[in-house]
Amino acid sequence: AARERAADLAEQAARAGADALSPVSLHDADPSQLSADPTAARAAALSVLAPAGITDPSVSIDGDTVTVSVTVHEGTQVLSLVGISQLSGSATATAVALHGTTQDDTG
Repeated sequence: AARERAADLAEQAARAGADALSPVSLHDADPSQLSADPTAARAAALSVLAPAGITDPSVSIDGDTVTVSVTVHEGTQVLSLVGISQLSGSATATAVALHGTTQDDTG
């Protein structure tokens, strides 16, 4: 469960970061030149992770690509009876800023 939660949070945060596009790249005539605004992308990713209690994520931005790595710690109930009070799961997700569609959907 911790691994699944980590994957879900990493994906959500990466998508939020990739949506934080640079205003300069939005005004570029070439949609292939979209890029994430590094400051805004990091803030957007962290705003997804903070309410979930993720304290030390890794957020990297490279042009139009945002990669987020997180570790989730979850307390146990039954396993605590045998001395295992916490399980951890880690995940990394990457999202890319896209402009419009890349396929002709007329047919």
